[in-house]
Amino acid sequence: MKRRGVVSIAMALLLVGGSNVAVHATGSGPHGHTGPGGTVQEDDADAGQDELERSDPSGRLAELDASGVVSDGSGQTHRKNLALRGRGERLDENATTDVWSHDGFAYTGTFNSPCGGEDEAGVWVWDVHNVHEPEHVDIIPSPEGSRSNDVKVDTLNSGTVLAHSNEPCADGPGGIELYDVDDPTDARHLSSIRADEINPISDDLFGGVNDVGVHNIWLFSQGSKDYAAIVAESVFDTFRVFDITDPTEPEMVSAWGAEEVFDPGVGDETEDTDRVLDAALWLLDGFGDSRNRFLHDITISADGTRAYLSNWDAGLVLLDIADPSDPQVVSVALDAENGSLDGEVNSHAAWPSEDGSIVVETEEDFDAWANRPPTNLTFGEGDPPAPLPGVALSTLAGDEFEGAQTGNESTVDADSVTVESGPLEGTTFPAAELAGDQPKFSDVGTLSGEAVWIGRACDGDEILNADAIDEGDIAVVRRGACTFREKNVNADAAGAAAVVITNNVPSSEWGGVRIWDYSDPANPELASTFDTACSAAAEPVPGCDPFGTYSVHNIVVETTDEGRVQAYISWYRDGMLVLDITDPSNPVEVARFFDESEEFVASNGGLPHDFWGVWKEPGEPWVYGSDRNGGLYIFQELGRGTVGKR
Repeated sequence: MKRRGVVSIAMALLLVGGSNVAVHATGSGPHGHTGPGGTVQEDDADAGQDELERSDPSGRLAELDASGVVSDGSGQTHRKNLALRGRGERLDENATTDVWSHDGFAYTGTFNSPCGGEDEAGVWVWDVHNVHEPEHVDIIPSPEGSRSNDVKVDTLNSGTVLAHSNEPCADGPGGIELYDVDDPTDARHLSSIRADEINPISDDLFGGVNDVGVHNIWLFSQGSKDYAAIVAESVFDTFRVFDITDPTEPEMVSAWGAEEVFDPGVGDETEDTDRVLDAALWLLDGFGDSRNRFLHDITISADGTRAYLSNWDAGLVLLDIADPSDPQVVSVALDAENGSLDGEVNSHAAWPSEDGSIVVETEEDFDAWANRPPTNLTFGEGDPPAPLPGVALSTLAGDEFEGAQTGNESTVDADSVTVESGPLEGTTFPAAELAGDQPKFSDVGTLSGEAVWIGRACDGDEILNADAIDEGDIAVVRRGACTFREKNVNADAAGAAAVVITNNVPSSEWGGVRIWDYSDPANPELASTFDTACSAAAEPVPGCDPFGTYSVHNIVVETTDEGRVQAYISWYRDGMLVLDITDPSNPVEVARFFDESEEFVASNGGLPHDFWGVWKEPGEPWVYGSDRNGGLYIFQELGRGTVGKR
C-alpha cells in the first residue's frame, strides 16, 4: 500500500490592505483588487464593486449597523433574515455537539455528559419531515465510556450509512462506529473501526498509543467505491482513509499526517529516532497560546477527490485524494500574521465553494478575555479517580490571588469562589467546574476554608505557602506546564479539600473566519477575514457577555441558484450567521439568529444559546443548528435583505 507523497507546498503569506473593526480584505488597492504585475486597477475595481452592490440587496443592511458589521447580535437593533421555525429540545448544559441531516431526519451528537453507555448518551435521531415540529425518535447509543462528538450520514453504494466518532470520556474505546440507517428509527450496527499509532518509533517515544479517539469524520464515494475518512488522535498519521464499500469489513487504504509537511517521508521512518522526534516536537509547537499542529477536522469535495484538512497551527492543508491510497499535498494555506487578530492559527474547520475557488476556514480560540473563566476543562478519567473537587477561574482572578496569597477565607462551589474575609474580602469570582472523575460539588456541597495560593503544583514544583494549608482549605493554582489532574493530586497531597485552577493567558481577541481565494489551488491567497463585534474585541465591550464564548466554530458553504456563494456559520454565543462571500475579499453578513430575551433563555433551560454545529439543507431554505445547551434548531433563510424591527 502506497501511503504518502508530496507534490508541492504553497504557503500564502500576504499583506493586509485595509480593515475595519471586523472585516479585513487583503490586497494592495482600496478594494483588494490587483491587476497584472500587482498594479492597482482602481477603475476596474470600482466598477466591480458597484456591480456587486447593485446585485446584492444586503448592502442596505450594512448601513443600519453603526459598527459596520451587519449583525443581529449584541448591541444591534435589527433582526435579519434567519427565522427560527422548529426546535428539538435537549435542555442539558453542554450536552449537544454536532448536527447533520439527511432525507428527512436530523442527527445530533453528545459531549462528555452523559458519557457513553448511559440512557441519553449517543446520537439523537430526530424526524424533521415537519421542520416546524421535530420529533425525537431514537438514540443510537455510543459505546460504554465514549462520547459521540461527530456524526455524518450519507447514501452510499451499500445504502444509507451513519458514522459517528468515539472519544473516550470514561476509559471507553476510540475509533468510529458504522450503522445502516436505511430506517433511521431502527439503526443496525455494521462495524467498528479502531485506530492505533502506526509509526513504531513514534509509538515507542510516546509510550504506546493504542485505540485512539476520533474527533471528526467524513463519508464519500468515488464511483462504485465508498470511503470513510477519520481524524485519529494519534501523533503521526492523523488523517486516515478506510474503504467501506463493504461496511461490515472496513479496510484502511491510506494514512497521512502533517509531519509530512515538516519532513516528507518521516512517517515511514523506522530507524532514525532523532528524525521522528524532531517531527513530533514540531507537531507539539505552533503559534500563540494553544500550540500544536495536529489535525482537527476534514471536509472532502463533492466528487471525493480533494480533502481539506484543518490542521490547527500547521494551517489548512489541501490533499489530492483522487487515488485514496496515495494522498498528495497540493498546498498549505497559512498566514499567522494577517489571518488572525491575535497571531493564532488554530485551523479548526473549512469548507470549499461548489467550484472550489473559495474556501472558508474557521479559527477556534477559547483563550481570549482575561476576566473569563475557561470552560471545557477536565481532570480526565483514571484509576484512582482525581481526589478533589475543582473549578477554574479567570486569569485576572488568578492575578488577584497571586497578589494576596494567604488569609482569604472563602467558599467555593461549582459556579463561584467567594471571599468572606481577608485581603480580597467581598469579592466573588465566577467559576466553571471541571469535568472528569473527581467528586462534584453537586455531591459534596459548598466547601469553605482559607484559599491558599500554591503556585503551579506540577510534579517537582515547590508547593508555595505549604505551612498555611490546614485541613479543609482550598488550594489555588496557576494553569500550565502539566495536566489539571496532576495539579489536583498535588493539591490533595498538600492537604487541601478543593482545588481552584486559575487561567494563565492574557486578554486577546477570539477566533474568526478566514476566506481564501483558491483560484490557483496550489497557491491559495488570503482574500479577507471576518469577525463579529464581540469576537473582534480584546476586552468585553458593551453588549457582549464577559463570560460568553465568542469563538467561531463550524461552517458550511453553498452556492445559490442565483450564483451567490454563502457561508453558514455556528458562532457559539454570537448565534448562527450567514455571510455572502461571492466576492471573497468583501464578506457581508446577510443574516443572523441571535436571541438573548428572557423568554428565549427561559425556553432554553435558563441558559443562553451556544451554537456548536451547523448544517444547510442543499438547495432548500432550511438551516440546522446544534446548541450545546438547547439541542436541535431549524431555521428558515428568508428573502435576501429582509429587515424587521424586533
